Amino acid sequence: MRMVFMGTPDFAVNSLERLIADGHDIVGVFTQPDKPQGRKMKLTPPPVKQLALTHNIPVFQPDTFKNESQLALLQELNPEVIVVVAYGKLLPGYVLDLPKYGCINVHGSLLPKYRGAAPVQWMVLNGETTAGVTTMYMDRGLDTGDILLVSETEVGENETAGELFDRLAAMGADLISETIKRLPEGIERKPQDDSQSTYVSVLDKKMSVVDWSKSAQEVHNLIRGLDPWPVAVTTRGEVRLKLFQSRLTGKTTSLPAGSVTEADPKTGLFVACGDGNVLQITEIQMVGKKRMPAGDYLRGHGMEPGTVLGC
Repeated sequence: MRMVFMGTPDFAVNSLERLIADGHDIVGVFTQPDKPQGRKMKLTPPPVKQLALTHNIPVFQPDTFKNESQLALLQELNPEVIVVVAYGKLLPGYVLDLPKYGCINVHGSLLPKYRGAAPVQWMVLNGETTAGVTTMYMDRGLDTGDILLVSETEVGENETAGELFDRLAAMGADLISETIKRLPEGIERKPQDDSQSTYVSVLDKKMSVVDWSKSAQEVHNLIRGLDPWPVAVTTRGEVRLKLFQSRLTGKTTSLPAGSVTEADPKTGLFVACGDGNVLQITEIQMVGKKRMPAGDYLRGHGMEPGTVLGC
């Protein structure tokens, strides 16, 4: 099928790779403009652009779609379908109405739940045990179009947002491949139930601070959901610590929330939460240092039981 692909981050790369492998005629890739990254703020192309260039696919990076600014280009490209995966821009009506088979989106949640930005992270933050990806027809709303196909998966008890993100990206590639294959024969359109919808926002660094007065499950979900970004943080005195990877232990304690119940290089770091349950922290990073197992941190920075970690 003759198509245009629109996407930007790593999540979209799997889908583009799969569509290339399926042999579709990808006549153009639209992606966000290059952005400065890293300490040196080096201008860096998005992952989708990097992949497209390796396959000699024309890349377009418009700042805007307003005032039908891209209409002539899209008419020249003349796609039968436009595939959109985490592009990062809302598409106006003249784009949505142009292709024969419409604009098909891969969304990283089981719609209508978790419409909007960062659905994968919010599923983990909210402790969902089932996740998935959806393909849908795009309309004028935000993730409100008719559903085409859905693929579900169980979320691991200790699975981080980053780990789930990678799995869903691969699932999304399989799903868009199947969706495009079946488009010509027709796929039943399933309108979304707006009464069941939820919208989620982009992540913010202000969310990072651990509130130890919350339950062990809530703190565990925060640590998982903010890995790899923006990462959960706590303080030990004046020292700021980033927390990666945690485990529910089933242990209980009468110590105040935030108190270290056990700190041993061999057994690890255990902290009391507000519901009296104890959470194990398995990886730590000091600001300016490398991420390391909690045991390695404790070997170099001993910590006494009873130490209280701050917010």
